[in-house]
Amino acid sequence: MLTEGTAAGASTAGAGISRAVTRNAGATGIGQAAARAGLQYAERRIHQAEQDAIASEIATMAPGGHRPWHIDHTIPIGNEHGEVRVMRDIPNRLTPRKEQVFTVESGKAEEAKHAWHTTQACRSGARWKWALAEPATGRWESLQ
Repeated sequence: MLTEGTAAGASTAGAGISRAVTRNAGATGIGQAAARAGLQYAERRIHQAEQDAIASEIATMAPGGHRPWHIDHTIPIGNEHGEVRVMRDIPNRLTPRKEQVFTVESGKAEEAKHAWHTTQACRSGARWKWALAEPATGRWESLQ
């Protein structure tokens, strides 16, 4: 939903900004680019919050463990939820990692769509963070 809305929102916002500032057609393109960059930044922040919510759930879980995850954004767009399971620990002296599978469910309960994804998370200080870019590319495109 966000990705589709980003382009449309950027075009509308860019056109409005450029009209308010100048009548120059070139300014429309600049305004659209600026609006698109702002919307993409917000999109990345939303996706990072989702990834952090999923990764934080596995902090105390052992392999085989599972539990629900959810994210409630400040602006209630893209509030997602699902299930996360730890598949295995990956020993590493510098950065302990865990392999996980998770679902992302969207829509109302009776119509919810979900798919399983796999990724790894690693401990970074006291927190667990998303470790791989590749699993995110299908769901969140190239934005990490």
